[in-house]
Amino acid sequence: MSAIDLTGSLEARLLNLRDEVRRRRSFAIISHPDAGKTTLTEKLLLFSGAVHAAGSVRPKKNRGHATSDWMEMEQARGISITSTVLQFEHDGCLFNLLDTPGHQDFSEDTYRTLTAADSAVMVLDAAKGIEAQTKKLFAVCRMRQTPILTFINKLDMPGLEPLELLDEIERVLGVAACPVNWPVGYGGQFRGVVDRATRTLVEYHGGAGGALRPDAELVAVDSPAFDAEVGPALASKVRDELDLLEGATPRFDPEAFRAGTQTPVYFGSALKNFGIDRLLEALVHLAPSPLPRRCLTNGPVIPDKPGFSAFVFKIQGNMDPNHRDTMAVLRICSGRFERDMLVHHARLGKKFRMTRLHRLFARDRETVDEAFAGDVVGVVNPGMFLIGDTLSAEPGIEYDKIPSFEPEHFAVLRCEDMARNKQFRKGVTQLAEEGIVQVYHAIHSGRREPILGAVGRLQFDVVESRMWQEYGARVKAIPVDYFCARWLLADAARLAKVKWPSTGVTLAEDQHGAPVCLFNSKWDLSMLSRENPDIQLSVTGAHAQSRE
Repeated sequence: MSAIDLTGSLEARLLNLRDEVRRRRSFAIISHPDAGKTTLTEKLLLFSGAVHAAGSVRPKKNRGHATSDWMEMEQARGISITSTVLQFEHDGCLFNLLDTPGHQDFSEDTYRTLTAADSAVMVLDAAKGIEAQTKKLFAVCRMRQTPILTFINKLDMPGLEPLELLDEIERVLGVAACPVNWPVGYGGQFRGVVDRATRTLVEYHGGAGGALRPDAELVAVDSPAFDAEVGPALASKVRDELDLLEGATPRFDPEAFRAGTQTPVYFGSALKNFGIDRLLEALVHLAPSPLPRRCLTNGPVIPDKPGFSAFVFKIQGNMDPNHRDTMAVLRICSGRFERDMLVHHARLGKKFRMTRLHRLFARDRETVDEAFAGDVVGVVNPGMFLIGDTLSAEPGIEYDKIPSFEPEHFAVLRCEDMARNKQFRKGVTQLAEEGIVQVYHAIHSGRREPILGAVGRLQFDVVESRMWQEYGARVKAIPVDYFCARWLLADAARLAKVKWPSTGVTLAEDQHGAPVCLFNSKWDLSMLSRENPDIQLSVTGAHAQSRE
């Protein structure tokens, strides 16, 4: 092949890489529990054509489960327990949708998932406004300067005044709210929304199929037809509110949105299929394509430059009953993955051949021969991947570590059938690798049962359920009253010189073999620190992972 041919081929590959990266949209959906997050996820899949029938979060007879809630415990309780990846195409874009748990007990999984997203959709309940978990998740997005689109849900139910909701977004979250459309009534009087750009009514037709009729004639807000359609009193109220918005709210600023200081606001009802099409359109045109990523070793990594790189943000076992394996979930940050390529593993310091990646759609998987920056994909984990690992075509790239949260609750995990001890130990190891809980093993103690640390008590319920469903081991998580866990940042020689109190402290190792102290009280923590001023204590296990 001539030099001209080689140059042309290289240019074509680079152009294809840029085009593929630019059409990617990787976004997470965040909310407080029961705001309608999973229902919105289902309807986005439905409107994009990714599924033919949306499932139900709380299924009734003859209705399917939500696509993203595939675990048995999720289906039984009607809550999201683990984050889910759903890849689908719509209007020329390839979406990587990350459905996150809303319950605060699973906030660590949500935090890790947000590291893989370029934008987020924040779902608010129109009757409740900003709730506690919404504030926490928004704070994470603000810290990462993640662009946020806001969907105010359940307009077909009684709720707060729209102006009050806008004020709450700005006052509580400290972000400028820019309503793209505006509701006409709410609850039983909900008639639709006004598109502010065209000042026309998008009608709500009630029932389960509340979406706009394709052949519906648009009604101008400033026409007599609007008064006839919604009633003179409501028409006058809406016009006054729209005039007020012109002076009181900012115009949409793409740069402010990308910086995370302004959020476009959409109103609708996910359950009744209203407003979904407009939100999906916004994700196509407003949500950013893959953004540069901060690299610890070599400056920002540009997504559409050659050179594959990715990081592991999630590990999930037993997704498919037919494949009892473990999947490491990667966010590709730059370049292109090609089947059978050699990849450098930063933590292990060696190269290996990665034979295949998997496109993920909840628990379903499909082998792909290539993937691009912005994609969220899975790779079967033979035991060599940990959360936070960096993979790249060449050495020299390492992304930020993903720290674990400080545990707030502790329990001893007891196997109730010692004949299943092998399965018990395998399950504990697997759940620790996934980050469902932190696992400690006491040193110099008669206690041989593993000790679990968790952010929320519901995580212990998940352990009990999954140990039985996936490993056939009946277990019981028995709460213990430890005050906190602290990791010891010291070598073996310094550890040997530590002055240990006679009571109040349990020395243990975490799942990575790093030393950790479990304290009975705040006083015990202060005593150890006072007696050993040269010993550094860490509140999270991030250092434990980086030690390997």
